[in-house]
Amino acid sequence: MAPRTRPFTYHRGEQRILMEVPVFLDGHRRLPGTESTFTENVSARGARVVSMRRWEQGEKLTFASRTGEFRSSARVAYCQPLQGDGFAVGVEFLEANGRWVV
Repeated sequence: MAPRTRPFTYHRGEQRILMEVPVFLDGHRRLPGTESTFTENVSARGARVVSMRRWEQGEKLTFASRTGEFRSSARVAYCQPLQGDGFAVGVEFLEANGRWVV
C-alpha cells in the first residue's frame, strides 16, 4: 500500500496585521501583465493579497506598492479560492527593496 501524502499546509512564522495596502503583482506565467490589487494583511516578510488570477504554489512574482516605496521579488506560499470571484494569495518576500508598511 502506498503511503498517503498530505496536502501542503503553510505555517506563518510571524503575526500578520490587518491592513489594506494598494499593490501591484506582476509575473504570472500564463496571464502576462501587471495586476493592480490590495493586501488583506501584512507582515515584515510577506502579505496576503487578493488576486483575480490563480497562482501556483512556489511561483515567483514581483510585488510592489503602488506608491513606489517598496518592491520585492516574492514567492507564492498559497493560493486559495475566495467566495465569489478571486483568490487569496499568500506571498513571501524574497529580495525586498525600499520601505514596507511594517
